[in-house]
Amino acid sequence: MNIHEYQAKNILSQYGITIPKGSVAYTPLEAKKVASKVSARGPWVLKAQIQSGARKKGYFLEEKTGRGGGVRTIKKRADIVKNAEQMLGSTLVTVQTGPKGKTVSRLYVEAYNNVEQSFYLGIAVDRVHSVLTLLAASTINEEITTLAINHPEKILRLPLTLEKKTNMAQVRQVMEFLHLPQKSSNSLKRLINGMHQLFLDFDAAMVEINPVGLLKNGTLIALDAKISFDDNALYRHKDILQLYDDYEATERELKAAKYKFGYSEFEGSVGCIVNGDGVALAVMDLLRKQEVGTACFLNVKGGVDKDKIISGIKIIMTNPRVEGILINILGGFLRCNLIAEGIVSAASEVGLNVPLVVRFEGTNKDEAKDILIKSKLPIIMADSTEDAVNCLVKAMEESE
Repeated sequence: MNIHEYQAKNILSQYGITIPKGSVAYTPLEAKKVASKVSARGPWVLKAQIQSGARKKGYFLEEKTGRGGGVRTIKKRADIVKNAEQMLGSTLVTVQTGPKGKTVSRLYVEAYNNVEQSFYLGIAVDRVHSVLTLLAASTINEEITTLAINHPEKILRLPLTLEKKTNMAQVRQVMEFLHLPQKSSNSLKRLINGMHQLFLDFDAAMVEINPVGLLKNGTLIALDAKISFDDNALYRHKDILQLYDDYEATERELKAAKYKFGYSEFEGSVGCIVNGDGVALAVMDLLRKQEVGTACFLNVKGGVDKDKIISGIKIIMTNPRVEGILINILGGFLRCNLIAEGIVSAASEVGLNVPLVVRFEGTNKDEAKDILIKSKLPIIMADSTEDAVNCLVKAMEESE
C-alpha cells in the first residue's frame, strides 16, 4: 500500500526527521491560506498529491494548465490561486502514471527551502541477499531509476540489521560517498536511524526520501517522501490502513482489493496471474529479458472459492492494455483445478481474444490440465516458468 507525500512526511516527522513546513489544501483559496501560514513572504512550493514519482517533470492533459508540471515554485502570493486552479481537478501525466495520468484532488503547500546540496536516500529489502539495505546516491544529473539501470555503481548499498541502529562507521561511509560536510554527521545519523526505525515499526516495504536537502547550517531536510507498506502486515497497523486513498485506485484495483487479491499495473502488454510475489517477480524478470513489459499482475492466494477466482481472472482479461496472459500457479493451499475452472468460466463470460499460456505445478495439477483440455479453449500449456514465458512471447509475436 502506498500513501501520499504529505502523509509520509507526517510519519517521518514523528521520528525526528526534519521536514519543510507545509499543509494540504483541497481548494485554491485554501492553498492561499495555507501558504500564508507556512511562510509569510514565500517562496512557496505547490505539489500535486498523486501517488507517482517524477511529478515535477509531468504535464497536465488540460490545455488550460499550459506547460507547468506537478511541482511548482511560486514566488508571488498573487500567483498561488492561479496555479492551484490550474492544478486541482486536472489530470497529471508522469512517466509512472501512464498516458491516462491521475486526477489531482489535493495539493501540498510547502515553504520553499534553499539547499546547498541534494541526494537520494532510501531503505528497501534486498530480496536477492535477504537483507534490509540502505541506498544512497547523488541525483544531481540523473534520476535514481536511471542510475539503478545504467550506473548501479553510483549507488551506495549498506546492509542494515533488524535489531541495532546505524553505526557511525556506516554514517561516515554515506558522508564520504555523498561528499557531505562534517557538520551534517549528527543530522545524517538521526535521519538514517529515523528511517530505519520507521521501516521496522510499520512493516514497510520501502522508505524513500528523494531528495534529501542540505541546509546551510548542515541540517538535512526531507524535501520529498515516499513510503510503501507491506500489504500482508496491514492487519497489524489499523492506523496506516486508514490512510488508504480509494480515489487513487483504479476500478480494477478496487475489485481486486475486494477479494483480497494483490493487484498492480505497469506499462507493458502482458497480464500475469500468479500466487506469490516471488513468482510474479520471476515472471517479470524473464519477460524483461525478452524486452516484453508487464501490463499488470494479479496475486491470488489460498483460501478462496471458485467465484472469487473467476472475478480475479476477469480483472486481467478485461484490461485493455493486455495483449497476452500468463498464468503461473505453484499450487499448495491453492488448488490448481480451482484456477482452471475459473479460467473456463471467465473465458465463457468475457471471451478469450489474446494468447493465454498456463503453467500449473502442485495440488491437483493433472486435474487442472484435464479441465483446460476438455474446454477446447485455445490455451497453451507449459511445463516451467521459462517455458511459459517463451511460449507467450512467441504466441504474441505470431498474433500481431
